[in-house]
Amino acid sequence: MNVDELLGGVRDSLRAQMVFGEPIERDGTTVVPAAVVRGGGGGGGDSEHNGGGGFGVQARPAGAFVIRDGDVAWRPAVDVDRIARGALAAFAGLVVLRMLVGPRR
Repeated sequence: MNVDELLGGVRDSLRAQMVFGEPIERDGTTVVPAAVVRGGGGGGGDSEHNGGGGFGVQARPAGAFVIRDGDVAWRPAVDVDRIARGALAAFAGLVVLRMLVGPRR
């Protein structure tokens, strides 16, 4: 795979359609879903033009724009799993801190 092919794949992968979904319209309300999209890539080679490369994309829901009667509102997506992991990590951090500091007298 050469650099042009790699960049072509990046260009095809990262486009507005990955961030903004198709609008959904019902009863006078339009909802446009949105996502957070991240990508990265790299490549390398040697003096004999042998090499390789790769690219990865990650996407997760961010929320949606809700359009009703000419007004636009942002409704964030709530990732309950992410909130629970954060709360668990905070609790574990407090337990470790308490163990390191020791009981108060």
